[in-house]
Amino acid sequence: MKKYTYTEKKDTRSGFGDALTILGRQNENVVALTADVAGSVKMTDFAKEFPGRFFDTGIQEANMIGMAAGFTLEGKIPFAATFAEFISGRVYDQIRQAVAYSEKNVKICASHSGLTVGEDGATHQALEDLGMMKMLPGMTVINTCDYNQTKAATLAIAEHPGPVYLRFGRPKVPNFTPANQNFEIGKAVILNEGKDVSIFATGHLVWPAIEAAEKLEAEGISVDLINIHTIKPLDEETILNSVKKTGAVVTCEEHNRFGGVGESIAALLTNKLPTPQEFVAVNDRFGESGTGNELMHKYGLDTEGIYKAVKRVLNKK
Repeated sequence: MKKYTYTEKKDTRSGFGDALTILGRQNENVVALTADVAGSVKMTDFAKEFPGRFFDTGIQEANMIGMAAGFTLEGKIPFAATFAEFISGRVYDQIRQAVAYSEKNVKICASHSGLTVGEDGATHQALEDLGMMKMLPGMTVINTCDYNQTKAATLAIAEHPGPVYLRFGRPKVPNFTPANQNFEIGKAVILNEGKDVSIFATGHLVWPAIEAAEKLEAEGISVDLINIHTIKPLDEETILNSVKKTGAVVTCEEHNRFGGVGESIAALLTNKLPTPQEFVAVNDRFGESGTGNELMHKYGLDTEGIYKAVKRVLNKK
């Protein structure tokens, strides 16, 4: 098992904010919009440096998306950001009609995603957003795992034509990917090669998947571990190559098991390579209040949950 280490924990939303400021310096067409949460989504540095290109709509998410779509008509590259629950569920109609259907170059940036919003409770914990966004034709969907990857992804999507949904979060998590990585949209990252089981993880579940893989390898179980940072388009080639070796799959995500990356991989395998699969995901329920760590453990979205899922799927081979 390849050894992964980190020197610090950083929140992924700061990776977004730092990259956005860099983009502001590089390209005068980059504009930023938020709905009364500039500090929470780390847009304050951009706002201070480029006040003429920063727009706070107040708590009017639908208006924010409409404005963002309008900016693209003048050649601007709008980055619209707020909490994942509000930028997906609250304004789905505007995203569908004004952005996806109209093929507008809007970057929809979703912070505070999943259970790790913690004490804010179920109303703020987006567990359906990846499914909602991946169903929209032409929408690219990305879910990053640490600060460095989020920063690299934010820089990359500025060059990508068309609508993008970029998902990141609030908690400080291990920052372990390379600082100057080349983020390739639609290309999964192979973290470890093995022959007994394929673990596909995304977002905040990547680091727990690494920890679980280390524990499994210590027991003689060889793990093929892959970071699926792009939910759509899915890297089908890398997934199928892995599963052909292992014949067993565990998918890991901070999302409802319905509509997430696990379901996308299951659909792929059903059509091309039927394989036993276990899902580490929220099992068709809403979240609740509690600390992020407490909730991730209760819902089985942690190292222990992934380890147990691997043991279950190996019994199905």
